Amino acid sequence: MYKILDLSALLLYCALIFWLSDQTKLPDHALVENQDKLDHFLAYFAMAVFAWRYFAHFSVPRHWHFVIGTIFCSLYGLSDEWHQSFVVGRESSALDWLADSLGGLCGSLSCYWYVQRHTRRRSPG
Repeated sequence: MYKILDLSALLLYCALIFWLSDQTKLPDHALVENQDKLDHFLAYFAMAVFAWRYFAHFSVPRHWHFVIGTIFCSLYGLSDEWHQSFVVGRESSALDWLADSLGGLCGSLSCYWYVQRHTRRRSPG
């Protein structure tokens, strides 16, 4: 049951990013310089958390959840940039993809560290 919920959450989040990427223009909310890179980083950080939750249902070593989640986010970011190259008013950017990939990497790493720490606390010893 939880596996289906986690997959649904990941797919809905991916659909949200796809929909946002399909918009001709997004609202300008710049608080800092290069706000769009921060937005990309945070969006893909969150995607990595959703990916981790889903991939954790499979019986593979924990470090593979980290690797698979990071690769998933990076490839989705690459496909998102390719998609944006076809949207009027939007442009594709290698720096946006780098921000996506770094967000996915940091999100996956955070999940890995959290689970490692949480598992150590619960183990007898």
